[in-house]
Amino acid sequence: MAGSVGSSSFTLAYVPGVTPGKWVRIWNERVPSVPLHLVATPAAAAADLARGGEVDAALLRLPTDRDGLHAIPLYTETTVVVVPKDHVITAADEVGPADLADEIVQHPLDDTLGWERPPGRPAFERPANTGLAVELVAAGVGLLVVPQSLARLHHRKDLTYRTLTDVPQSRVALSWPEEETTDLVEEFIGIVRGRTVNSTRGRQERTPKQPAAKKQPAAKKQPAPKPGRGKGGPRPGGGRGRPRRRS
Repeated sequence: MAGSVGSSSFTLAYVPGVTPGKWVRIWNERVPSVPLHLVATPAAAAADLARGGEVDAALLRLPTDRDGLHAIPLYTETTVVVVPKDHVITAADEVGPADLADEIVQHPLDDTLGWERPPGRPAFERPANTGLAVELVAAGVGLLVVPQSLARLHHRKDLTYRTLTDVPQSRVALSWPEEETTDLVEEFIGIVRGRTVNSTRGRQERTPKQPAAKKQPAAKKQPAPKPGRGKGGPRPGGGRGRPRRRS
């Protein structure tokens, strides 16, 4: 195993379009004693790298063969159609499969969307990869449907893209071998899930609930003293009393 318990490093594979930079920076802050090595890999090879133990974990796209692997979906990508900048589709903010019905749509061999039936009309031959498919679109030969991150990765000044609705979407997931959930893998899971440095592998420590303090009864209101003949006080009735007789 590339980075089993006691290992001095952690190896992470990632597929095109996925950007692990933020998570790598957090790893370097939290686990500075364990270097994290990145391995760029084609989408079709990522699951096999993780399954075979050549890497500790992989950031890959679903759907994929998950036999023998754990996988935690992280986020879902928007699906877009890549077109020349002067194409009629650019007049809309988003389009649907019906808008591509009369278009040739390239379907590269490294497609990650898991189509039952891609939209549009198929090209005479499938391109070997997404990069070649983008070049064909730039040459005016059809359109291309991909996750948005791949459209950005293969950006060209003469091409643009629009959101494509009601079609499959790609989910990015963290995957690792079922039998190899090491402490380092747990650490990286915590990072991609946004746990704080004080979290304990997803189980928040709870302090015992303190019993609520008993409510003290309110003090009884003392009645105001009645006017009386107390020392130095006024006489009953509030009058001035009898006048003193002169001698």
